[in-house]
Amino acid sequence: MVIIGELINTSRPAIREAVEKRDAEYIKSVALDQTKSGANYIDVNCGTMVNDEEEVMAWLVNTVQEVVETPLCIDSPNEKALEVGLALCKNGQPMINSISDERDRFDAVLPLVLKYKAKIIALCMDETGVPTTADERIRVAKNLYAKLTAAGVPEGDIHFDPLVKPISVVNNAGIEVLESIKLLKAMYPNTHFACGLSNISFGLPNRKILNRLFVVQTMTLGMDGYILNPTDKGMMGIIYASNALLAKDDYCSKYLMAFRNGLYE
Repeated sequence: MVIIGELINTSRPAIREAVEKRDAEYIKSVALDQTKSGANYIDVNCGTMVNDEEEVMAWLVNTVQEVVETPLCIDSPNEKALEVGLALCKNGQPMINSISDERDRFDAVLPLVLKYKAKIIALCMDETGVPTTADERIRVAKNLYAKLTAAGVPEGDIHFDPLVKPISVVNNAGIEVLESIKLLKAMYPNTHFACGLSNISFGLPNRKILNRLFVVQTMTLGMDGYILNPTDKGMMGIIYASNALLAKDDYCSKYLMAFRNGLYE
């Protein structure tokens, strides 16, 4: 299971304010909290800082790495900002968020994946836009898998994102994602997944309950990576418990550690 901490993102007002003030201590505290809470990667996203994104990316990456050794997921629509962040990564194997089968995006990001030997989140999306059915997602995933592996990207470094849509807008959005996970796991058992699944509950009340239940449903079918808030004890508790029930936690050691650490209080 790979947990990618999502909190260092300048679309969040507190992070944007800290960046504008160059409040390094606040950024460090957010990075530390996520690592202590179980994040395997820290996502760094300053895509809203369009006028100085490359400078901000460098500052954020350096600031985060002053206090944690957790690998980073460099997240940007701008390939220049991606490279700035990747070049500064010094802890473990970096990750890139993300590549798609859109020609311009693929051509811009693939060289960075290869140069920095990065793990890559592969969005099941191409020039036709965000898919609506499982079949459309599988078609895009097949193309991405073929192109990435042909270029030399190891299967284990590919993390498919099946693109979660809100069930408040698309009634069968959850079912289509579940079917996509099931099919992709069967086709490419050595690849992985990573998604921001909170979209599933957008526009609905009691979002935490929906998100937590969807985590269990997706994990049961093979999902093994999430971009989320690891300081959400309820969510992390669900993940540890589900891993134990799915025989992915030898002797329930991580579940027991979570219990001893007060995660279920």
